[in-house]
Amino acid sequence: MEKSIVKYQRKELELKALLEITQAINENKPAAVLLDIFKFTCLVHLNIRSILLYMVNQDHFEKRISHGVKNKVPDIISDRKVHYDKDSGQLHIEVEAPYSFSELENYLPVFHKEKMLAILFLKKKEEKEDLDLDFTQALTNIMVVALENKRFAKRQLEQERLRKEVEIASNVQRMLFPAVLPDSQKMRAKVTYIPHSTVGGDYYDLIQPSEEEVFFCIADVSGKGMPAALLMSNFQAALRTLLRSTRDLKMIVEQLNYTIYDNTKGERFITFFLGHYHFKNRTLQYVNAGHNPAVLCWEGEQRSENLGAGTTVIGAFEVLPFLETGQRSHLTNFTVHLYTDGLTERFNKAEEPYGDERFMQFVRKKLCIDPHRFHELFFKELEQFAESSEQTDDVTLLSIRFQ
Repeated sequence: MEKSIVKYQRKELELKALLEITQAINENKPAAVLLDIFKFTCLVHLNIRSILLYMVNQDHFEKRISHGVKNKVPDIISDRKVHYDKDSGQLHIEVEAPYSFSELENYLPVFHKEKMLAILFLKKKEEKEDLDLDFTQALTNIMVVALENKRFAKRQLEQERLRKEVEIASNVQRMLFPAVLPDSQKMRAKVTYIPHSTVGGDYYDLIQPSEEEVFFCIADVSGKGMPAALLMSNFQAALRTLLRSTRDLKMIVEQLNYTIYDNTKGERFITFFLGHYHFKNRTLQYVNAGHNPAVLCWEGEQRSENLGAGTTVIGAFEVLPFLETGQRSHLTNFTVHLYTDGLTERFNKAEEPYGDERFMQFVRKKLCIDPHRFHELFFKELEQFAESSEQTDDVTLLSIRFQ
């Protein structure tokens, strides 16, 4: 009779413990609250004196509950040091002095499918009364799986939030590029922009302050992803502001360098090519700030040249160490190709880059053809060279034909 009463009382306590845990889970309590309720339940309603709980976190087990443990135990255990034999039910954890689990009599591994999620160490209160390990393990399973689901849901929400932020950044970045490029007998332009990821670090622009002149540029920011995109948007805003107030390329580049250096303190830089063509004067001025030289194709003379005059990259130095502007005069029928290094650094399966020389050879064979046709033929050749190998950087090519 006495044993029946004790058994009944134990079942009543176990039922209370189960109700408290499930109620906390249903109310979506924070993880810290769930762990406190679980610890309190084990110590008050079950015959447990000492409790130690480790839960998996990526590639290690992290201590989440420790009560009544006298020995020194580690806060983190690498999953490579935890060995459990399901056939024998033996658990072995590689620890060195001063760490020890010897005082804890029982351990309960918690699995979900084939993955071990947690390890619960226990020591009972009274020597006469045994622990109901089956119930304790069931209760632990409920709590651990609930915490794992909560962690998974949080991670999913964070990934969704990040995806939306990247999508917004991508949309904002697309707004930085010109919506329409000129397509007339006087000036015809074509751009091909292939970002490596959703948000790229390349920038191109074509701005016509008046009927008699046009600015065109291309830029590439160091790094990738959101930081690169944010810096590039700041750069674009500064450039457009400067172009509204001056035509002096030297002043524009110096002010851009000051702005970028002030924002990044030299930790990031931008390569940049800026050109300015005046239709009436037939004069091209340009500055190349550490970028791949633009290629100028002379239609009448059937030749091409690299436009390299300028300075070093923007943002690396507080004051540019040198700066010169290049100029070409008496230009009528000509084409300019501007590109980023993602184009010439496209690799094939043998890990050979496409390279500047191959690009120049292609330009010489296709001097001053229509920009749309040039892009069609060039990117067909580039894809054949790459042999479907993975793209590793943003690729941008801007071609402008003046007649």
